[in-house]
Amino acid sequence: MPEVKSMFREVLPKQGQLSMEDVPTMVLCKPKLMPLKSVTLEKLEKMQLEAQEAIKQQDLALKEQQEPQ
Repeated sequence: MPEVKSMFREVLPKQGQLSMEDVPTMVLCKPKLMPLKSVTLEKLEKMQLEAQEAIKQQDLALKEQQEPQ
């Protein structure tokens, strides 16, 4: 295979620093599954539901006490 002559000649410096450009490339990694709701948010929602249930129970107890009178 005949060598092809390039238009550009490679020049290496005899003294000084030789620098090389580092081009950032994309690195693909495994996708991470993230929860739709955080654990803290789930705990807060659970506490809120429990508080609402307790209020409902108190309201029912008050209504039962007021009805016989």
